[in-house]
Amino acid sequence: MTVPLLEPTTATPEAPVAAGRRARRGWSPSLVAGAVLLGLILALALVSLVWTPYALDQATPGGRLAGPSAEHWAGTDRLGRDQFTQLMLGARTAVWVGTASVAVAFALGLPLGLLAASAGRIADDAVIGVVDILIAFPTLLLAMLLVTVYGASTLVAIVAIGVGVSAEVARLTRISASRIFTQDYVLAARTSGTGPIMILFRHVLPNIWHTLLVQATLAFGIAVIAEASLSYLGLGTPPPAPSWGRMLQEAQPTVSVAPWNVLLPGFAVAVAVIGVNLLGDGLRETLDPQLRRARRAVAR
Repeated sequence: MTVPLLEPTTATPEAPVAAGRRARRGWSPSLVAGAVLLGLILALALVSLVWTPYALDQATPGGRLAGPSAEHWAGTDRLGRDQFTQLMLGARTAVWVGTASVAVAFALGLPLGLLAASAGRIADDAVIGVVDILIAFPTLLLAMLLVTVYGASTLVAIVAIGVGVSAEVARLTRISASRIFTQDYVLAARTSGTGPIMILFRHVLPNIWHTLLVQATLAFGIAVIAEASLSYLGLGTPPPAPSWGRMLQEAQPTVSVAPWNVLLPGFAVAVAVIGVNLLGDGLRETLDPQLRRARRAVAR
């Protein structure tokens, strides 16, 4: 963030120079830190597609509840399974559920938000009514209701989380698009006979995509937490597919004997969520026009 650098009481002579260099390079510390943390999770997920230390259901020679060692980097669980293998496969589940849930959320929320912003007042009120109802239910609670009705599965969890997050996407899209629809160049395009579909693709979406991109990163973090919470409660990804939430649930009875089995999946969830939030903040700092102008002013 560059705003504190403008305050003479907290800034140092070197601070404006460093901020100017960051402005010229086009990156922010939050963006770099978030990309690194999220990159670690993505690397675990991608590597798990081609290699894991052990098979998922293999009882390893290390025995049950073994501590971290050269053979078992994260120890073993109460069934003798390698924890690092489950951690890697859990990263794959988290990335898949998070990405698919965000896709569902935008597939539902983006058209609704654009419809509310571009259509008449009746359509706007109808969409806002649906969005307000969805927002009234927390994402996790709505997901629990849908999973309870349709049964626990990864697909149901993805759809349930996506539906819950879509309300925020629709509201943000409506607010951002409504602001663009009031601009003079949009009014001029309407006057010249440009159709509403072309206005959306030529003027609205190109001016709100950076806001939606930041929202997508935040929605990804929400989806990761929701999936872990559902799996912890037995309502998420069913066995034998691994999940960080179920790793926490299975390790809870032995926390006094093998605390690392609780700390590692919890740490993985924290890294993923903190990473996407830092990435979102960094993208906002990099893509927001007002913040870009502020950084240019500091650079000069």
